[in-house]
Amino acid sequence: MSIPSRLSGYLSEHGTHYAVKAHPHSRSSAETARLANIRPHQLAKSVIVEDEQGPVMAVVPADQWVQLGRLSQLLGRRTLRLSSEDSIASLFADCELGAVPPVGMPWGVPTIVDTELDASELVCLEGGDHESVLVVSNAQFRELMREARRGHFSKVRTH
Repeated sequence: MSIPSRLSGYLSEHGTHYAVKAHPHSRSSAETARLANIRPHQLAKSVIVEDEQGPVMAVVPADQWVQLGRLSQLLGRRTLRLSSEDSIASLFADCELGAVPPVGMPWGVPTIVDTELDASELVCLEGGDHESVLVVSNAQFRELMREARRGHFSKVRTH
């Protein structure tokens, strides 16, 4: 699968310069980071949550978890929960499940970005499939995400 046209159009509209980095098929963001030889903290992953008001895309580093309570508080929404795979598949029909790019705007999904991603010089994005990531500078990522809300709502993953 190639980059979804909604995403490539959005990247083009914003003058985003990016490189595509291919990697062997992966099944998780942690595996994507390992196979693409990038630090997990540089890989921006999307987590789709929803409530009666609709879906929201939360964007966090791959080595972090979304704190739903904190996110709900930031957004002023009380009943946020993880979206079902069926809901995600219908919203992002042009993407492989589990490889949704962390840029919700082309799909009309409100997006909030965790400030933890500010620490990385480069940011890597799922490209809509399980075999490529897009690599952008942090400045390009900030420009790309300028319409998104920002805040801190993640915590380090512990195994």
